[in-house]
Amino acid sequence: MKLLHIVASPRLTESHTLRLAQTFLDTAVEADPELEIETVDLFQEDLPAVAGTNIDAKYGLLMGQPIDPHHAESWSEIEREINRFLAADLYVITAPMWNFSVPYALKYYIDCLVQPGYLFRFNELGYPVPLVEGKKMVVISSSGSDFSASSPAKDANFHEPYLRTVFGFVGITDITFIHAHAQDVPGEFRVLEFARATAEAKRVASTLAWAPAAQEQALTA
Repeated sequence: MKLLHIVASPRLTESHTLRLAQTFLDTAVEADPELEIETVDLFQEDLPAVAGTNIDAKYGLLMGQPIDPHHAESWSEIEREINRFLAADLYVITAPMWNFSVPYALKYYIDCLVQPGYLFRFNELGYPVPLVEGKKMVVISSSGSDFSASSPAKDANFHEPYLRTVFGFVGITDITFIHAHAQDVPGEFRVLEFARATAEAKRVASTLAWAPAAQEQALTA
């Protein structure tokens, strides 16, 4: 099984989110020693821009046109990222909440990936059809304040709804969120909340059925 770890935090060892993610990944490897992990650090990657010739190519695809030869070289960089994404069986996104949503680097990456004919297509009625199915995703995050379902600030949480919507759009609907709230709030609650999230990360990583669709294909092959 191949796990793609998508890192959208620039803080390295200072990141609460990355600490949670490392706990998750360490536990996952203990549960499946043959698990292959590839990391995409979005603040270190030189991601292709969805602009210039690439935006022209994108709109051509939306209109059902093939990639123009003049755009092929630039568009191949987009395809490289898409192919790396699609090659994984399981996804872990490490992304703190920034200004109520996701870090800009993650939005940039998603805009690079979600292309017609690759992650979704349109049917004859013009409705989008997802092309990525049978895969699991875990999103690990943290926030400075409490945006949990019981918090008065819950309606300001656009982080989880956005990720559920955009990845659900391409067919990834089995998404588990592990979130440590209130990590910038002094006091005992911050410590207890991180401990709770850490325990949840260990539990999910040790009990998650890794990519069941791929396992079923292997059994029937």
